[in-house]
Formats: sequence, C-alpha cells, structure tokens
Amino acid sequence: MATRKEEAVTLIETFQEFKDLKNIDRMTLVSVLEESFRSVISKMFGTDENYSVIVNPDKGDCEIQRFRTVVNDQEVEDANTQISLSEARQIDEDFEVGEEVSEMVDFSKFGRRAILNLRQTLASKILELEKDSLYNKYMGMVGTVVSAEVYQIWKKEILLLDEDGNELLLPKTEQIPSDFFRKGESVRAVVDRVENVNNPKIILSRTSPVFLQRLFEQEVPEIGDGLITIKKIARIPGERAKIAVESYDDRIDPVGACVGVKGSRIHGIVRELRNENIDVINYTSNIELFIKRALSPAKVSELKLDPENRRAEVYLKQDQVSLAIGKSGLNIKLASMLTEYTIDVYREIEDDTAEEDVYLDDFRGDIEDWVIDALHDAGFETAKSVLRADRSVLVETADLEEEQVDDILNILAIEFQDEEEFRRFLK
Repeated sequence: MATRKEEAVTLIETFQEFKDLKNIDRMTLVSVLEESFRSVISKMFGTDENYSVIVNPDKGDCEIQRFRTVVNDQEVEDANTQISLSEARQIDEDFEVGEEVSEMVDFSKFGRRAILNLRQTLASKILELEKDSLYNKYMGMVGTVVSAEVYQIWKKEILLLDEDGNELLLPKTEQIPSDFFRKGESVRAVVDRVENVNNPKIILSRTSPVFLQRLFEQEVPEIGDGLITIKKIARIPGERAKIAVESYDDRIDPVGACVGVKGSRIHGIVRELRNENIDVINYTSNIELFIKRALSPAKVSELKLDPENRRAEVYLKQDQVSLAIGKSGLNIKLASMLTEYTIDVYREIEDDTAEEDVYLDDFRGDIEDWVIDALHDAGFETAKSVLRADRSVLVETADLEEEQVDDILNILAIEFQDEEEFRRFLK
C-alpha cells in the first residue's frame, strides 16, 4: 500500500510532467490544472463549490482550502460541507454555530487513486487544448506556404511533420503529377484547408493556384511591396499556367519584373513546380484585349464577343490556329479559365476560295460525328482548312491517329477531286 510520502511524490511528478513537457503558456496551464483539481474533487464529494484551489505550476504544488459551516454536534448531515461545533473548536475555541471554517486540505491524502484520476483528467484536458491550439494555429495559416519533412509515404497521401512535430497531409490529388518525394526530404506546399472532425487535419496543396501566387510573392519583391498585383491565375498543375499581373507604377513593367533578368525570378518557380510552363501577361479590364493577350503567343485577326453568354469567337490565320489551341488544347483551355469566357477558334477563309469550300458538317455520315466535333474543337470549320493543315497539327490538336487523318484527308480530297493535293499531305 502506498505511503502518504509516496503519494505526495507522485503528485509532484504529475505537476512536473505537465509543466516541463507541454508547450502551453503559464496562465493556461494554471487554468487547466485548477479545473482538473476541481473536476476530481467534484467526482469525490459531489461538489467543488466549497473549495478554493490555488495552483503554483512553477513549484509543482497547489493549495486547496475547504470551507465548511459549523453545526451542532448531532446535526452534521454532510461532512464535506458541514463541521460539528466540537470539531471546529479544536481548530479555534471561538467558533460558533453558523460560522464558516476554512482549513487547508492536503490533496495527496485523498489517496493514490485520486492522484491517478487527476493525471488522467489533466492529460485529457491538455490533449484537447493542444488540438484546439493546433487547429487555431493552422486555420490562421490557410493560404500560407509551409515547409515540412516527409515522414511517411502512402499510396493516396504523404504524411509530413512540421518543425514542431505536427502532422500535415499532402494528398495525391494535391500533388503535381510529376512530384516524387523521399522520406526525410523537405517539401514546400500551401496550407489549403483545415478539417476538425475528431482531430485537426491539416491539408496541404501544391496544385492550388494560391501556391503559385505565394511563390511569385516570395520571388518578386514588387508584389510584396504592393507595386504589382496578381489579378488572375489559371493553372493546369505540372503542365502550364497563365498569370495576369498589373502594375500601379507606370515606371514598372509588371511582366518584366515577374520574369526577371534572363528569367532569373521565374526559373526558381518553374523548378519548384516541376518545370511547369508559366506565361505572364499584362492584365487589362478591356475584355477583348485581355482575351487576345490570354491567347498569346497566337495573334488574333478578329474577335467577336457575346458578353451575355460569356462567349468569344476568335478568328485567326491558318498558321496561328495551332498556336492558339496549343499542345493538347492547353493554351485555349487556360485562356478560357483566365478570362472566364468560352473561346471558339475559327480559321480565316480566303475570299477567293470561300465559294469552293465545303463545311465539315456536310461530311457527317462519311466521317464519324466525334471526329467532326474534334476537328471543330481544334478550330477547323471547312474541308479545305483541314486539307491545308499539316498532318502533325491534325494529329496533335484534334487528338487523332495518323490512320484516321489519312482517311479524313482522302474523303475530303475526293470531294474536290484533288488527288495531287491529297498525295502532298500523305508524304
């Protein structure tokens, strides 16, 4: 059976454990300790209202006072809140019935079970406190770039640890497709969101446009100083991104400042994003001009806007269509994301051949509908526009197989009985 001295030592050890190991401020620790003592006292006696608890976490001890009302010797009903007159006069001979007696209580005398109960209560309350602290800390860091070390790699996510040992998650869906990390490697990502179901769950992201924005803010001092503003970002992670910037100082070229001398500023961002191509363009509130800039490096010949339906018809010369669409349609997709307009690309038709041309829709039945639709999406509207295009452009922009392209060219060329031109495209 544990002695009083051993129980007192156990109580002091309990204080020391939470004073030294838990990274919480003194006032909070005092509050938690006091609340824990009161919780244990309440469980033991049914109430803690007649107790005063003063905690000294620095020394690792506390003072507990109990207040009881003096009653006649035969009228004591609750020994926790009442004290007999004869017992009270052993403390002080001047006590009378109805007066309040204050006495110091040694918590260690409550027994080892009470101390263990205190330890469990403390652990539970401090765990909740740490959860709340972690949640509040990272809720205030949403949108901030953090650096953490890879601790464990799973199929669907990566577990990282920050400098304080807190667990952070980088899901596969928030990783750049070409990302590859090893255990112990340092990873930079933006705090995307914080979930708090049972435990705080900090989700990081490397695919968020916010991550790209924060990287620019770190690399370009003019953005941090407020001289340049990032107005819009469109991004397909790991592939390509477009970012629109505006300068509040006429002497500063926002694009040049973001790119840096010989690309010095943007190169670091590109490397961090696994060689993601980044186009920086000047922002303008003129939507027609903004769309034209968004489609760069293609040069637009004519543009028709439908603001109500947020659609734009863009007409380009033959050699500009593939530039506007881009590899796998990325350029036009990003331009649409950036401008928030649906952009339809049309190839210009020379006046002297317009009457002799035939719309691709007239070939439905001879050519499968999905192929016609794919050619439309790639900016081809007429038979001759397809015949004049390079076969490689048809394969890449319309996502067709070479054999399919050969069949299409054959059908279209026969329509014009232009076998010589058709053979030129097959070479």
